[in-house]
Amino acid sequence: MHQNNRVLVTGGAGFIGSHICEVLLETGAEVLCVDNFFTGARSNVSHLRDHPNFELMRHDVTFPLFVEVDQIYNMACPASPIHYQFDPVQTTKTSVHGAINMLGLAKRTGARILQASTSEVYGDPDVHPQQEDYWGNVNPIGPRSCYDEGKRCAETLFFDYFRQHQTDIKVARIFNTYGPRMNPQDGRVVSNFIVQALKGEDITLYGDGEQTRSFCYVDDLVRGLIGLMDSPEGITGPVNLGNPGEFTIRELAEQVIELTGSKSQLTHRPLPQDDPKKRRPDITKAKEQLGWEPTIPLRDGLVKAIEYFDNLLKAH
Repeated sequence: MHQNNRVLVTGGAGFIGSHICEVLLETGAEVLCVDNFFTGARSNVSHLRDHPNFELMRHDVTFPLFVEVDQIYNMACPASPIHYQFDPVQTTKTSVHGAINMLGLAKRTGARILQASTSEVYGDPDVHPQQEDYWGNVNPIGPRSCYDEGKRCAETLFFDYFRQHQTDIKVARIFNTYGPRMNPQDGRVVSNFIVQALKGEDITLYGDGEQTRSFCYVDDLVRGLIGLMDSPEGITGPVNLGNPGEFTIRELAEQVIELTGSKSQLTHRPLPQDDPKKRRPDITKAKEQLGWEPTIPLRDGLVKAIEYFDNLLKAH
């Protein structure tokens, strides 16, 4: 990373984007944070406002952007079912038009561009754990398709720009990530459980609670994303970034109850359509190509996330 690098982070006021902006500023980069605040929040980057190398721009990536940059982190897209199903057409546009606009910018400026893809490209997987060469098992017409297929199409565009225009691309497939600045209303399992436990409400498990997820703490993930961005040119990805520790949703709920000291009980609701039963990244590629693996155990990360949500609830 060069001191004078100018870096664009789309979705930069979002949960993961804001952490990327923070770390990039620490390395001496100039950061242009772009967000339309559909799910991002100014409060996520308010502590960076006065930094001399930080600029915040309100912009929707479904419209072209004309700026001069050296690197682009394309993080813009609602990523929780509640948000991406609220306006599914806009979700697909954000993934597809957003990718076209940002790739066009990268092509014009010669910038290196990283796509925040997702483990959802694997759908409800037939193979376990998921490796990058697995093509996935995705319903193209279901309620989650706007996100899953939007992200799959974005990957297609990235590799077509790479083959057709020699664009310098990197593609990361991000598995469940959690930590401070998650949106408390996003309906994701970690934030849901923590907020429910802190309020002493029943914790809702969908299905029998035996479906599994792998939870990566945000600091580990950001280190992986920046490592991929700064990796040698021959490494395009896709590269899985996630924590291979696999937990059932019930185990997560029990840990949250224990760490919050909550009196919450577990209740059951039916499983949503096309909800994946298993999720666990194979991170062999990230280890070999990037020398990356997560170091923060679930328990330690949950303690930090709980502290964040506790302060947030007390502030309101």
